[in-house]
Amino acid sequence: MKTSATDLPPLLGPDEPSAVQVHRVHGRSAFFLICDHAGKRLPKALGNLGLPDAELDRHIAWDIGALALATKMADRLDATLISQTYSRLAIDCNRPFASPTSIPPVSEAITIPGNQAISAQEVQRRQRDIFAPYHNRISAELEARAAAGRATILVAVHSFTKDFAGQPSRPWHAGILYNRDTRLAHILLGLLRAEAGLVVGDNQPYAVDDNSDYAIPVYGEQRGLPHVELEIRQDLLADDAGQEAWARRLVNVLRRAELMLTPTR
Repeated sequence: MKTSATDLPPLLGPDEPSAVQVHRVHGRSAFFLICDHAGKRLPKALGNLGLPDAELDRHIAWDIGALALATKMADRLDATLISQTYSRLAIDCNRPFASPTSIPPVSEAITIPGNQAISAQEVQRRQRDIFAPYHNRISAELEARAAAGRATILVAVHSFTKDFAGQPSRPWHAGILYNRDTRLAHILLGLLRAEAGLVVGDNQPYAVDDNSDYAIPVYGEQRGLPHVELEIRQDLLADDAGQEAWARRLVNVLRRAELMLTPTR
């Protein structure tokens, strides 16, 4: 008899935190923030996936500084923030299940021993106990806002490394990411590029698409919500001062962009 995910014990023990965290659940702003790669924690059942602690502190495990930035933005905006607790090495909550990096066997040339040739049931268990609770909560919040007739502007907060896989240093301080819907992204590009000294990437250092990303295609495009994915370079978020500075900057441009969006909503 085949074993299914429902036959497996829970991935998370009763003493482990939920896969989803909600900050400012009653936020009154139109802005709705998510942070897919907020945490670096691994479920106890997975151990350290065969990696030394030093690797789990790196970008391969989480978006360094992204949660701190998103939290400060949510407080300034009075916006709800939903974040993911567990490392993207367990399962990446911004990847479709069909993506080869949903549960990555290799990340930035680092082999992940605990992700080698795992069973279909283990894949389903990670989907069930980490991916599903996070996205179910996002979906529930968006449905409730829609039912209440509330305007929603989706902002996904991420961070990226200055150096990546031996490539030359990335010159961008921030990146504005989008797929087909450019209405918010292009406004933000213009506002940020008008600030002296900032190098802002247009779909850099990554580009969003249906095969490699989940949140923007599913929550932004499929629901017709104004949306953007923000990428901020990690060395600029290394301390509280940097996080505060970027939170102020991003909240300022988001508020200005909201006013510019209003006539089209």
